[in-house]
Amino acid sequence: MSDKKVILSPLPGVFYRKPSPDQPDYVQEGDSVKSGDIVGLIEVMKNFYEVKVEEDGVIDRFAVQNESIVDVDQELVTLK
Repeated sequence: MSDKKVILSPLPGVFYRKPSPDQPDYVQEGDSVKSGDIVGLIEVMKNFYEVKVEEDGVIDRFAVQNESIVDVDQELVTLK
């Protein structure tokens, strides 16, 4: 059994790892996160939706690159 947790995209759109182009990423691989922390944004028609973790963990890897187009339920981030 795996101890990894997967964060899926709640919406189709563009995934951003940072709040704006001139700001640092919300989190990096290896960072510890707590429930409710923001790990990215999904942009849909100029509206931005926060992607939050639901459980405490450590960012294992990002499954998509910054500014990637994503679909509903596509894997975005893996926690360990």
